[in-house]
Amino acid sequence: MPKGVKVIAENRKARHDYFVLDTLEAGIELKGTEVKSIRAGAINLKDSFAHAKNGEMFLYNVHISPYEKGNIFNRDPLRPRKLLLHKREILKLSQKVAQDGLTLVPLSVYLKDAKIKVELALCKGKKLYDKRESSARREVDREIDRALKNR
Repeated sequence: MPKGVKVIAENRKARHDYFVLDTLEAGIELKGTEVKSIRAGAINLKDSFAHAKNGEMFLYNVHISPYEKGNIFNRDPLRPRKLLLHKREILKLSQKVAQDGLTLVPLSVYLKDAKIKVELALCKGKKLYDKRESSARREVDREIDRALKNR
């Protein structure tokens, strides 16, 4: 990541379950104490996805834990959150998702110059044999690195 960027949360399972075809950066619309919770690292991206609805892009199943000192101002932890993208980006992504059977998955949430951003990825699902192949390739690479290191 470039200078001035602090990664808050990553979705490691996404890279295991999907082939990442393309990535883009999007802003996220947050309410009240959600920003403080995210800065504290209380966010979970597991099983989350993005979907276009009525010309707007929303992020679903992202769990932002309620802020400890937030009392009545805390929001629902699993509410859909609007992503801040240009109209043409939303149109392009929704067409790709509809035609090619792809999925929009958040890979990470990070701070960029005091603004919270989401790294969205256009992904294609992996089959079980693809997952086995990638783990076998990772093992081979690890063994090669060990052999080179011991020389």
